[in-house]
Amino acid sequence: MNKNKREKEFYSVDVGDSTFTVLKRYQNLRPIGSGAQGIVCSAYDHNLERNVAIKKLSRPFQNQTHAKRAYRELVLMKYVNHKNIIGLLNVFTSQKTLDEFQDVYLVMELMDANLCQVIQMELDHERLSYLLYQMLCGIKHLHSAGIIHRVCALYNIVVKSDCTLKILDFGLARTAATGLLMTPYVVTRYYRAPEVILGMGYQANVDIWSVGCILAEMVRHKILFPGRDYIDQWNKVIEQLGTPTQEFMMKLNQSVRTYVENRPRYTGYSFEKLFPDVLFPADSEHNKLKGTSLCNRCLQMWMPKCWYSVSVVFKYHHLIDTHVCRTQTTSFAILIISSAFTVSSRVWSR
Repeated sequence: MNKNKREKEFYSVDVGDSTFTVLKRYQNLRPIGSGAQGIVCSAYDHNLERNVAIKKLSRPFQNQTHAKRAYRELVLMKYVNHKNIIGLLNVFTSQKTLDEFQDVYLVMELMDANLCQVIQMELDHERLSYLLYQMLCGIKHLHSAGIIHRVCALYNIVVKSDCTLKILDFGLARTAATGLLMTPYVVTRYYRAPEVILGMGYQANVDIWSVGCILAEMVRHKILFPGRDYIDQWNKVIEQLGTPTQEFMMKLNQSVRTYVENRPRYTGYSFEKLFPDVLFPADSEHNKLKGTSLCNRCLQMWMPKCWYSVSVVFKYHHLIDTHVCRTQTTSFAILIISSAFTVSSRVWSR
């Protein structure tokens, strides 16, 4: 089949429990993952002569919320250009009119595994360092563009066999605004910052908390705060890190503050106990001290003087001190994905 035909003709194939209707250039579809935002399969792109990942968004125009998420993900993947952020190779739909329009397919680079799979292996000094460094570079680039990812977790950070790392899943990303009250239950529970759990206004620092939880899981090989629900999640946090300061309490709304203040008080564990030297690569005492210090700074966000940006966290990167993460502020009109828009799903689809 010639290239022009493959660019225009579609065919349908069952992928897991879903039917994909894709361009004929994409063959050998196989399911590789699914979630609230959609279903993902691998495929071979005959035009590019490479393997790709195709994500079918779940009911993108079912309602206004779904439509905004679909739009955010498409815009961010298209315009946020960085080597540690997944890029958009193609986007298409098989529907020919606006009245029929209901399916959106995003085509992106196919990676080999996510961090959930990677941490099952023993990571040496160099690999652990390089993965963390790339994660921070990607988040730094997002923050420089005024974007809070909000869903940083092991499952949406993906790697290739050469240890190249990329961040994906931007349907829940938001523009950053100081003190803005945002949706509280958006981050995978284990990686939620205290501000998110308690429904407070929050800033880009919530992504730093998520990085701390991810780093902790990478070195401990187990979830740091394995809450069964959002209440248990809060309890797990204060049991290990201690009851927050009164200054933090005063920022809570009255009903939440009453609950938090009535909880038993905990002193928490020292970071030396939570992250003992044996967890870190044994190359030098310097590395051990910086590893514990980095975890400390990522996970003490309720302390007013410990609200760190990615740039500050880089100073405590315990394995790669010589690299410099260069990023440019994205200048496109990021406000187009602001949650302030309240238009119908029909308008979003246009």
